[in-house]
Amino acid sequence: MFTRYAVYYTPEVDTPLAAFGAAWLGWDSVAGRAETHPPVAAIDVAAVTGTPRKYGFHGTIKPPFRLAEGQTADGLQAALAALCASAAPVTLQGLDLARLGRFLALVPQGDATPLATLAARAVQELDRFRAPPTDAELAKRRAARLTPAQDAHLVRWGYPYVMDEFRFHLTLSGRLDEDTMDRTEAALIPLLAPLDLSPYHITGLTLLGEDDAGMFHQIQRYALTG
Repeated sequence: MFTRYAVYYTPEVDTPLAAFGAAWLGWDSVAGRAETHPPVAAIDVAAVTGTPRKYGFHGTIKPPFRLAEGQTADGLQAALAALCASAAPVTLQGLDLARLGRFLALVPQGDATPLATLAARAVQELDRFRAPPTDAELAKRRAARLTPAQDAHLVRWGYPYVMDEFRFHLTLSGRLDEDTMDRTEAALIPLLAPLDLSPYHITGLTLLGEDDAGMFHQIQRYALTG
């Protein structure tokens, strides 16, 4: 049914942050439908969010992957359910709007080590479900001028930004020029101000699947109950 799978953090349904994220990006991965962008006079929200839209509002835990030969989606679901049943929720000091290179995202305040530990567990314990990257996929990643450590992660785990290279973030834009970055950041500040982001509780992980059109849909959200 799906071409790829991913394990993301997504905000709990029916929370203000989930509603904001779906509208801002223009895609609700839970409902599997497009959403209307908020009206912002200074920027073209659809253009700013075009690159991350298909993934929905999320923080990457285990990046998108094709299923390995002999593995099934049901088996993946069972393994993720077991992992979440044994892992505790994570409380962050809060989330802040930040510039990460050429894009904008919400990033953790303070120490995020427990979240990085959870992400590393997911990468390791679910790795048997991941098919190896193709030569084309490797070449695409290496075009970003990876460090030796990042390239080693790419070869071992199929993605360069895992383990010690992991930096949790909830993506809010694609790559922006400086002027658009300034205007988008200014537009986001008042939109984010009413949201309760401090402290911030990570209470579950979500399995998503990519459809034939490249859009990601929630399959199941699993509570962290360990």
